[in-house]
Amino acid sequence: MSHTVLVALFLLPAGVVAGIIGTAGGITSLVAYPALLAAGIPPLAANVTNSVALLGSGVSSASRAAPDIAGCGETLRRWTAVSVVFSLAGAVLLVVTPGAVFDRIVPFLVLAGSLAVLVQPAVTRWQRARQHVWNRFAVLGGLGGVALYNGYFGAGSGILLIALLMFTEEPVLHRANSMKNVILLASDVLPAVVFAVGGTVVWPAAIPLGVGAVVGGLVGPSIARRVRQEIMRWFVAGCGIVLAAWLFATG
Repeated sequence: MSHTVLVALFLLPAGVVAGIIGTAGGITSLVAYPALLAAGIPPLAANVTNSVALLGSGVSSASRAAPDIAGCGETLRRWTAVSVVFSLAGAVLLVVTPGAVFDRIVPFLVLAGSLAVLVQPAVTRWQRARQHVWNRFAVLGGLGGVALYNGYFGAGSGILLIALLMFTEEPVLHRANSMKNVILLASDVLPAVVFAVGGTVVWPAAIPLGVGAVVGGLVGPSIARRVRQEIMRWFVAGCGIVLAAWLFATG
């Protein structure tokens, strides 16, 4: 059996698991990125390949988002427009200046997002008690930063986006998760094109990983709707903490 076939047989189920974890509120790259590295793909190529392959889970999960995003059209339009622009800028930055620009801060960003998901209920209660409203420019600035990071590296950007949504727009976790799935799908299309044209996508790895991610992305949203919010909150935060620890250890 050839090496290419063995890699495909390894990455196909990895894509399924990654799709389920990511679209149910966790971090897709928690499984997909290490799987690509384990398949012998160098870090930069693995990052680019991961971004292209996981469009599959984005498409399938966004197709299941309708029940959770009813009434969120205006927010989705505003957030998606900003996220698309900054994600594209991050992708161009990666292709033009590949290197370790964010390597040292990435684990701390992911960890901060994970902890933010855990403390969000307490912060939301504090906001309501004081009728606190987030400054619009602060929200857009935070979204722009998350989107730039999403286009450049991506691993953990979903959990950062969930945290930002829950603090500012949607406190219900599974609804924030579905909004995240839709926003990131739109934001990831142009970076994927940039990577496909100017990056180093390893297609024999991207295809089986992407096929598996499509399947996982169809399953994940159903799981997210059925799991108790507190259990899901700890699951999301746990995925982020594990990824942060892994990135810190390997960085």
